[in-house]
Amino acid sequence: MQGTVIGSHIQEHRPSAEGVPPDPTPLFVDLDGTLLKSDLLIESILQLIRHDPWNLFRVVPWVLGGKAHFKDQVARRAEVDAGSLPYQAEFLKYLRSEAAGGRRLVLATAANSKPAQVVADHLGIFESVLASDATTNLVGRRKREAVTDASNGRAFDYAGNSVADLEIWPQARRSVLVNPDRGVESAAQKVASVEQVFDDRSMGVLPYLKAMRVHQWLKNLLVLVPLLTAHAWFDVASVFEALAAFFAFCFCASSAYLVNDLLDLAADRRHPRKRERPLAAGDVSLVRSFALALVLFAAGLALAAALDLTFLLLVSVYLCLTTLYSFYLKKIVLLDVLVLAGLYTLRVAAGAAAIGVLVSFWLLAFCLFLFSSLALLKRCSELDSAVTRGTTVLQGRGYQVGDAAILRTMGLTSGLMVVLVLALFIDTPEVAVNYARPQLLWLICPLMLYWVGYLWLKNERHEMVDDPLIFSLSDPVTRTLVALMAILFLAAV
Repeated sequence: MQGTVIGSHIQEHRPSAEGVPPDPTPLFVDLDGTLLKSDLLIESILQLIRHDPWNLFRVVPWVLGGKAHFKDQVARRAEVDAGSLPYQAEFLKYLRSEAAGGRRLVLATAANSKPAQVVADHLGIFESVLASDATTNLVGRRKREAVTDASNGRAFDYAGNSVADLEIWPQARRSVLVNPDRGVESAAQKVASVEQVFDDRSMGVLPYLKAMRVHQWLKNLLVLVPLLTAHAWFDVASVFEALAAFFAFCFCASSAYLVNDLLDLAADRRHPRKRERPLAAGDVSLVRSFALALVLFAAGLALAAALDLTFLLLVSVYLCLTTLYSFYLKKIVLLDVLVLAGLYTLRVAAGAAAIGVLVSFWLLAFCLFLFSSLALLKRCSELDSAVTRGTTVLQGRGYQVGDAAILRTMGLTSGLMVVLVLALFIDTPEVAVNYARPQLLWLICPLMLYWVGYLWLKNERHEMVDDPLIFSLSDPVTRTLVALMAILFLAAV
């Protein structure tokens, strides 16, 4: 028999606890895309790249050695956390029921034997494992032969999801389909007796839009800030350029979000909220998500290049910083906060470049202190969540629970500096020139002071459960304050 066989072979079946004899026909179960709503090989490669980006180039000689050798080399270096993997819940429930009734279950997968055995050991329902080894890639015809040998030529059932499984289903007594690929279900119906179909996927583009974090596009409205501060909102050309810059940033940001989530699969699955993200939950294809990231990246850069070279340069800096942040910078205490604040401020600077205006010192200072305060608030919120989960460190960030006090002090101070910068700006000669009623701008200061204190008070009461900027955009109190500040600003103009 080709491939690797792990565990025992044929067992004598015993009646179930209820006295009903178990089904004597063994059920062979595929892993990737069937039992698991993901692909272990791709996840392992991403894990290696996350650990060391240079591994992306080290895999080339492994690939040249053939797919079986490639899988074996990756499996030797990557660790699988079977407890956090996204399983097909209803199908797993069905398998547990079959195993409890005494039926023989065999994990039959093209994945390498090392991660396959980790999954089998974790679930504890499989009698044995058929998997690829260093020389044999157990897929298609080879898997069919291995399954036939393991069943001693007797009847067997098979559960799978892909085109490759059409090689096995015609030989099976009954077939089980789990989240089948496009066209597989209709093809299987023609060549096999389909017993059950399990499908828990969200259809359409919604899961991918969620993976792109379209709701986070609200952050990119910062690109439009220079349009307002430069009083250019009646200039049609400037409005068009600002909107184009907004979408360029949105596409690039979504591309970065997708790449970040691909690299952070393991960490996200251990997080109480991030584990619901489409990639971590297995609701979207890893390969398609990566392809989507490339398309968004190309579209964002093309739009930026069509606008302005300085804007293109700033977008490129944003992408480089975001990439460095994903790999390294977010692990460095305090530097990660400054980088986050810088990325927000960079949006404002890029918006100014897109419409051809200069960013004032006052606007840059205002943004830097404001976004530093929000970034520190985000870290404090995450530390509070860590305490709730009973951990003492912030996974993947380098912060400890005891750091919260100094972060709060820095965050509140940065927030108060925002009000100070605003007050000093109102007293400058340029305000008297550009605003008809500059005295109305003073009323924005107490509103801003109230908002900063309100956000930090929400955090102290453990009511800040999201990114502070996203929380602010959906919070009624913040919306009211922003509306009042906007009215004062327009009245002052």
